[in-house]
Amino acid sequence: MKTILLSLTVAAALAAFAQPAGAQAGWMSLNQRQAELDRRIDMGQRHGELTRQEARHLRMEFNQIAQLEAHYRASGLSGWERADLDRRFDRLSAEIRGERHDSQYGYGYGPAAPRR
Repeated sequence: MKTILLSLTVAAALAAFAQPAGAQAGWMSLNQRQAELDRRIDMGQRHGELTRQEARHLRMEFNQIAQLEAHYRASGLSGWERADLDRRFDRLSAEIRGERHDSQYGYGYGPAAPRR
């Protein structure tokens, strides 16, 4: 009986370490979400999937959300404020996805790249 209980405990512990903490609940913290969105904008620009103007626009929206988050956190983050930030992050994420796949290329990339 003790060996079965010990085996189950070890199996549960290994399963807990197999996934990142945010992936267990299907939820990411606001800081993780911001880092992921920032990384996606960087990668889109680096890979030529975003034009300079698109990246600038997305960064501006990202910074506005970050400022709003700082404003919300100053007085403590309520459930409504967290939901508002989640909706804004969802919208920005969809916009990043759309801009990265809209067939407009950054300088030096894509079918209309200038020849040297």
